[in-house]
Amino acid sequence: MDAPGSGSRAMPDHETSAGRGFAAARKPVARPARLVFPFSAIVGQDEMKLALLIAAVDPAIGGVLVFGDRGTGKSTTVRALAALLPPMRAVAGCPFSCDPAKPGGHCEACRAAARRVALSVPVPVVDLPLGATEDRVTGALDIERALADGVKAFEPGLLARAHRGFLYIDEVNLLEDHLVDLLLDVAASGENVVEREGISIRHPARFVLIGSGNPEEGELRPQLTDRFGLAVEVRTPRDLPTRIEVVRRRDAFEQDPKRFVRAWAKEEAAIRRRILAARRLLPRVEVPTEMLEAAAKLCLALGTDGLRGELTLMRTARALAALDGDRVVTLDHIRRIAGPALRHRLRRDPLDEAVAGTRVERALAEALPA
Repeated sequence: MDAPGSGSRAMPDHETSAGRGFAAARKPVARPARLVFPFSAIVGQDEMKLALLIAAVDPAIGGVLVFGDRGTGKSTTVRALAALLPPMRAVAGCPFSCDPAKPGGHCEACRAAARRVALSVPVPVVDLPLGATEDRVTGALDIERALADGVKAFEPGLLARAHRGFLYIDEVNLLEDHLVDLLLDVAASGENVVEREGISIRHPARFVLIGSGNPEEGELRPQLTDRFGLAVEVRTPRDLPTRIEVVRRRDAFEQDPKRFVRAWAKEEAAIRRRILAARRLLPRVEVPTEMLEAAAKLCLALGTDGLRGELTLMRTARALAALDGDRVVTLDHIRRIAGPALRHRLRRDPLDEAVAGTRVERALAEALPA
């Protein structure tokens, strides 16, 4: 159940800079961290939780699109996962949280620095509001400093803050077209380029894109839909015990957040260990040729456009195998994740009124029978 004000953990206190030729931006004010509803305490919504865990294991999958009813825990689950993840290492003072272990992907300022100090910071979760301006998203010239001090200072935007973390867009289907185009460009290149007011700067911008929305309020542009690796559907629980348990847990959290978080600490630690173990195992997971053939056969049966379906299905099945502690991808992994990996890639068929999920299940039964 979505809760107002259930924000992510506070961003680290960085001194920001814009690289060579630009003065450092002002140090942001630190905000006190808020307790987040535990990921392990979320009732039901198993497909959504599994998709987010897979994205946490392998961010290269391409993010998660969550569509469904209002008040079903979409934003709560995203923030819960981010709070669950272990801290990441980042270059101290870098506004883009460059990874000290990967100098090839550093921003200009980090590449030019003679000495780089690393520190642990929380995985960022950045909300992209529907009404955000392009300058707020990409970054822009700090006009106040330019007028007051006569220097060109770059003010990093939301894409800079989201690097190596999560960019979350609620009601993504209502996002303005010019921001959709911008996100498509950044998602394809992994880099944000800002050129205005005499500023020309580029910085890495690789993040897990999480979008949520209610399909009754409008459809998402096909170009952006295809950029999401996984798409899941969430529904309001229909059985009485589940609804009661959701309300009970949410009320207990609001009454005493610290006590509730402590009560679920052991389960949270277990999931954290599972994610870390899966990340270590992922490079060693084997995808046999027959599993690639099975993925291609399923995509052919569904008539998906391009080859992104097969690639996503293969990567997702590999991440799922790593989560399960398996070293080899099997048909079971492909069957379990086929729906989220493929349902948003189907062409509209005027002769088939079945919903996308039903079409995937039918193709699975025909192309990959148990």
